[in-house]
Amino acid sequence: MVARLVIAAPSSGSGKTTVATGLMAAFAAAGLAVSPHKVGPDYIDPGYHALATGRPGRNLDAYLCGPELIEPLFAHGSAGCDLAVIEGVMGMYDGAAGQGELASTAHVAKLLRAPVVLVVDASSQSRSVAALVHGFASWDPEVRVAGVILNKVGSDRHEVLLREALEESGVPVLGALRRAPQVRAPSRHLGLVPVAERRAEAVESVAALASQVRDGCDLGALLALARGAPSLPGEVWDPATGLGASPASPSSSSNSPKLSMSREGPPRRAGSPPAGPKGQRPVVAVAGGAAFTFSYAEHAELLAAAGAEVVPFDPLHDEELPEGTAGLVIGGGFPEVYAPELSANEPLRKAVAELAASGAPVAAECAGLLYLSRELDGKPMCGVLDARARMSQRLTLGYREAVAVSDSVLAAAGTRMRGHEFHRTVVEPGAGAAAAWGLHAPERRVEGFVQGNVHASYLHTHWAARPDIARRFVESCTP
Repeated sequence: MVARLVIAAPSSGSGKTTVATGLMAAFAAAGLAVSPHKVGPDYIDPGYHALATGRPGRNLDAYLCGPELIEPLFAHGSAGCDLAVIEGVMGMYDGAAGQGELASTAHVAKLLRAPVVLVVDASSQSRSVAALVHGFASWDPEVRVAGVILNKVGSDRHEVLLREALEESGVPVLGALRRAPQVRAPSRHLGLVPVAERRAEAVESVAALASQVRDGCDLGALLALARGAPSLPGEVWDPATGLGASPASPSSSSNSPKLSMSREGPPRRAGSPPAGPKGQRPVVAVAGGAAFTFSYAEHAELLAAAGAEVVPFDPLHDEELPEGTAGLVIGGGFPEVYAPELSANEPLRKAVAELAASGAPVAAECAGLLYLSRELDGKPMCGVLDARARMSQRLTLGYREAVAVSDSVLAAAGTRMRGHEFHRTVVEPGAGAAAAWGLHAPERRVEGFVQGNVHASYLHTHWAARPDIARRFVESCTP
């Protein structure tokens, strides 16, 4: 049994990340092994969680992975820890649009049978805070709102008024935090600036958050609350076991897409033997560094379990791909911020283009799609795809239901998948002669590129929902 808390809020901007990260750092500094988690698809907050705890930040997304995988993935990530802190997403009851409670913080809290601590922005209210908390605590009787942390409290007098009001609600106040501009992390068009781009400053910010939370919150009461959570008797997710099982449905609802395991082998380079236990483990290079910070921890674990040697590299600084690279994975991030530097690294751009031309499997998501294009905001990129990318004023954001349009190194045509789009860029054309995905909502369209053994798309996916993706990719590598 892992002690656990869900940190929720009435709305975005209330201070969930501040409180959750501060709690993680404070408990870790006290000597506890803390497991950090984030509800939803967000990649950026888990970077701060990892900095606070020294452990990989992990996502719990009931839309991408299905409700049935939330408990197993949580058990996998929190194994051996003393405490798990789970940061919510948006407002506590906000989930996938049009899907009821699916993928909301409240939904995940119920799946994990975890107590909820509500973070309230108290900056513009006093007695009304009691009505707000009462409404959230009573809305769904299956959600246990067990405490409140007041954020952005203006003064001692303000705190007294808030506490007096909440005495009538029956929900205890477990902390009160003053306004503290010095602990705020900078933001830009897609949220917080990732840790990898400001590591020294981020370390200072997380330390300041830990100090603020330690001074303003009752850590003993919070820990006791977390330890009161019931045991979770379900299975623990394991990447090796997942590779041997049929993929999980991404939703338990009756109208969710049905997934089927493809028995067809992935495209393979002519004359190349399959990867296997008798051969050398194929090297799969995974892009990282400040420009490519978006990746779910389970992806690398699945690739390794499928037989790959996973080797990270930094396209901003490394002029060569890792020695023996047989496959390449380029996830999401902010290449638009680093377009001049990525373009200036001509030796690596050339190496990526040559690898793709050789028939090696390449999987690129969002930022990876931009990097494989001919140019990004006028700066030359790898030129693998006959497409041009640029920044846009329009934010594209939301969950997607998708079907693979073409056979690729990731999936056979017809494979159904759930994903997430999150970008403020445009690629022209939006799809190649062989598109990657057909999307069904919010409008029907095809997008992405399948070109030889290259799969490039804006769609972020979580491979734990389809572990056969990792196996198919590794099997297409040369050992």
